[in-house]
Amino acid sequence: MRSLLILGFALLTATANSQANFQGKAVYMSKTSMDMNFGGRQMSEDQKKRIAERMKGMLEKTFVLNFNKTESTYKEEESLGAPGQGRGGRFGGMMSNFSGGLKYKNTKDAIVLEETEFFGKKFLISENGKKPDWKLGAETKKIGNYMCYKATYVKEDNAFSFSNFGRRGRNNNQGNKDKKEEKPKTIIVTAWYTPQIPVSQGPGEFWGLPGLILEVNSGRTTVLCTEITMNPKEKVVLKMPKKGKKVSRKEYTNIVTKKMEEMREQFRGRGGRGGGGRRG
Repeated sequence: MRSLLILGFALLTATANSQANFQGKAVYMSKTSMDMNFGGRQMSEDQKKRIAERMKGMLEKTFVLNFNKTESTYKEEESLGAPGQGRGGRFGGMMSNFSGGLKYKNTKDAIVLEETEFFGKKFLISENGKKPDWKLGAETKKIGNYMCYKATYVKEDNAFSFSNFGRRGRNNNQGNKDKKEEKPKTIIVTAWYTPQIPVSQGPGEFWGLPGLILEVNSGRTTVLCTEITMNPKEKVVLKMPKKGKKVSRKEYTNIVTKKMEEMREQFRGRGGRGGGGRRG
């Protein structure tokens, strides 16, 4: 009897230790397509092609998700690009004022935080930790060696988009009237998750499914997992970020939008060279 108790205790201890030491690493490729209409401006196909090439380094990125049973950190993988890569003219200049940081999620305590830097100022964005209202589907597909299931939800698209930069200039005379009439856009997010890795984690803002999310299609962006390592030898300490001015996602979006509108007016004030020679 004593031996059975000792054996049972040993098994419980081993299970607890296994869960405590459980960790995984997933690498994701993120690709965003850009609206090449540029507010209806007349551009040759060659010009569009050159801009697309310059923007490639900004619109195609690699991220690493480190996760355990309840926590995860998501960060862009640092890489050394070729000289001049990703500058992208004035668009590249604007993008260089962003410095992506670490995104932290704790699914147990419903905590979602993101460190970021904008125009040299650090922010700590606190988001709603409520689980997305996913609709689980029966459709399946394989991603690598993992069987994945489809899930969708409707999301309010309130993030700032660089592809919209400069569009409002054509209707600027209408002033705040357009802004009041604007309604939040919604998009359908499609995710593919695998119950073979039973953690409620995923890339970026996406989580809350009964398995690791391996692919997400959200608006113009597709995020695909390209590599998974379970229980890597080198463990990563998952720390909650604390640096920066704490703001909500809405507050941060408003700050960025206001600054980008100021910059757009500055460009227009220089003669509107990008707008076909119109009066600024």
